[in-house]
Amino acid sequence: MAGLLESIGILGCFGLLFVGGLALVVGLIWMTYNRLITLRNRVDNAWAQIDVQLKRRYDLIPNLVETVKGYMKHERGTLEAVTKYRAQLVTGTVEEKAQANNMLSQTLKSLFAVAENYPNLKANENFMSLQEELAGTENKISYIRTAYNDSVLEYKTAKDVFPTNIIAGLFGAAFPIKPYFETAETEKAAVKVSFEDKPAEEAPKPKAKK
Repeated sequence: MAGLLESIGILGCFGLLFVGGLALVVGLIWMTYNRLITLRNRVDNAWAQIDVQLKRRYDLIPNLVETVKGYMKHERGTLEAVTKYRAQLVTGTVEEKAQANNMLSQTLKSLFAVAENYPNLKANENFMSLQEELAGTENKISYIRTAYNDSVLEYKTAKDVFPTNIIAGLFGAAFPIKPYFETAETEKAAVKVSFEDKPAEEAPKPKAKK
């Protein structure tokens, strides 16, 4: 009888250890899963802030085009490029939006550089206001992009390291790949501007004969 009670006691201890170990494993899985959810949501929140600024840029472009097209009659290609990349800011994947944003930044730099050749346009209050707003929006995108990419790196690292990668693998659909919002090399390059024709309204007036 004593041996039976001893055996039951040993089995009870093993049972408690098993239950305790199982509870520990479940707890670790739960904590790891929640951490990945937190990191994923942080990435999504950072991207949402970038998207707000991209839409802000999208809304400003038509006013800019309307303001400058009366002055830049010889820069149709530049204005068409601005309109083209503007349309791509709010459609497609993160990579596609990043590329459109990079190309738009480069095109706007060219546009504003060309504007230096149009004194009347430079003096236009609406143009000056839009230029300032677009520059401010681009600065915000640049700042938020850093925070977004940092969040993506933290999320990606958590997914790749052991043992978190096991949980990420088990719940793969809940933790998709998050791409970086990268800056294109073209955006870093110096802007090249070619002044083909100077508009007649900006040309110097001939001196009157005495």
